[in-house]
Amino acid sequence: MAKPKIYKSKLGMLIEGNSIELLELDKEVAELKGKVNLIITSPPFPLNNKKQYGNEKGEEYLNWFIKLAPIFSDLLTEDGSLVIEIGNAWEPERPVQSLLHLECLFGLVKNPKSDLRLIQEFICYNPSKLPSPAQWVTVNRLRTVDSYTHVWWLAKNDFPKADNGKVLRPYSKSMQQLLKKQKYNAGKRPSEHHISEKGFLTDHGGSISHNFFEMEQIDGNREVRLPHSVLSFSNTASNDYFLTTCRKKKVVPHPARMSGGLVNFFTNFLTDEGDLVMDPFSGSNTTGYCAEKLKRKWVSFEVKHDYVKQAIIRFSEPDLNSPLTKLKA
Repeated sequence: MAKPKIYKSKLGMLIEGNSIELLELDKEVAELKGKVNLIITSPPFPLNNKKQYGNEKGEEYLNWFIKLAPIFSDLLTEDGSLVIEIGNAWEPERPVQSLLHLECLFGLVKNPKSDLRLIQEFICYNPSKLPSPAQWVTVNRLRTVDSYTHVWWLAKNDFPKADNGKVLRPYSKSMQQLLKKQKYNAGKRPSEHHISEKGFLTDHGGSISHNFFEMEQIDGNREVRLPHSVLSFSNTASNDYFLTTCRKKKVVPHPARMSGGLVNFFTNFLTDEGDLVMDPFSGSNTTGYCAEKLKRKWVSFEVKHDYVKQAIIRFSEPDLNSPLTKLKA
């Protein structure tokens, strides 16, 4: 097997090549086993139509996905986590939602060659997603818009490294007032919960985050309280450095970029500075970019050279001051 091309920044490296083949066969890459604190990725979705970023379909996708379980399990530290974002699938030429994504999840946690379990599921809602599946939403108008993705948090044991105190949301205005007054109506509620007199009077710096990510505001009259650590840049943001530079260079950005807000949330939630973060299907390498900014070491893989070039654009951001440089053979 030919040696892969490697690009390095101050804290990480981007490897150009097929991640699964390299993780199984390349001796240097194999040294990562047992050292990765967080694998966070958005693998190619199980779509019915082929996309330019590459994706399997149907049974082939399921078999490919299940084979990832032992590879990822071997890479993780004992307290490490695996976070996967995946969209819904639909049956070919039918207005029927497929169970393929669920079969993929079951395949991960039931694979006898690994020891993964689902810690928690998150939902990522993005109202800017184009209407899909188009045939059944905009043409025949039989279904509603598929506007969310699943985010699965898995691990090798029941207690992976995690601290929700690092991803707190700002307090609501009513909670801020309560903390200021240091008094509220305690006692028994209709739900039969008993609220103590001082249970809500301690200022913890914010409220515990929810497992629902609102990538854009649903209700314009309601305040959205994102965790302090989340950089809120969605795939529709047109004013950040990466997209601006792509436009100038007439480069078409990767069509399925992972949200930097998601990456930041889980990186802060599940790792510490200096930990190792990996993305085996990195595209334009949002994961590596976020890890670099958050002072984590990182390793990313991308098989398509056009997307590697986009990652180089992302890392050329002057404020980052950590360009991706190709290592000489």
